[in-house]
Amino acid sequence: MELGTLIASSENVDVYQQGNIVIKLFKEGCPKTLALYEALTHARVEDTGLSIPRIHEVSVIGSRWAIHMDCIEGKTLAQVMEEDPEHKADHIQQMVEIQLEIHAKKVPKLSKLKDKLKRQIDSLDCIDDVKKYELQTRLDSMPKHIKLCHGNFMPENIILNQNGTFIVDWVAARQGNASADVGRTYLLLSLKDPEMAEQYLNMFCKKTNTSKKYVQEWLPIVAAARLTENRPEERDLLMKWIDVVAYE
Repeated sequence: MELGTLIASSENVDVYQQGNIVIKLFKEGCPKTLALYEALTHARVEDTGLSIPRIHEVSVIGSRWAIHMDCIEGKTLAQVMEEDPEHKADHIQQMVEIQLEIHAKKVPKLSKLKDKLKRQIDSLDCIDDVKKYELQTRLDSMPKHIKLCHGNFMPENIILNQNGTFIVDWVAARQGNASADVGRTYLLLSLKDPEMAEQYLNMFCKKTNTSKKYVQEWLPIVAAARLTENRPEERDLLMKWIDVVAYE
């Protein structure tokens, strides 16, 4: 089968563009559960009516599983921000509004975000059992919600074109507490642009009348979860975040 042009690659997948279709081809050795779970998660989010790529087919190419979906052309919000820095605040506001649209949706059959975070913390071997217990106790105490959470909501995953605004990369989507999702975004932004991260968090809290301290209480939890992604350049900073007991 002709795959088209390779446009991206990661640890688990190679992504090809074939006309108006993107083929996400899982690498040799990736279990089929990985591909099928991602396809099922994405398909369940499709049913919310949000503007996201549509899956057309799940197949096997050679011995590799593949997901075929819409190719969304356009600029990412990250590119727009870089090209138009004078209106960065407006773009951050747009980002917050899109995230609130996501959080307004409910997908009852999605896995629970709290369950995922618990598994991630339990799997860590770089922190001791006492720290794990502290993090799990904090996680257990957080309110249980059932809002749709993107799980990797960043300007790079928002695509703008003449047809509107589209959100991509739904592999980490779960149902849970919106402030955990915001905490994750804040963490990822802080690793790249701390000033933008603060603008984003302040704007979200003001728009939703959410206490900043409440969102910050999720930070040690999401920092611990991020450690499971094994990014050495982030390790020292994430370990510091885990050690923060309380925020002002």
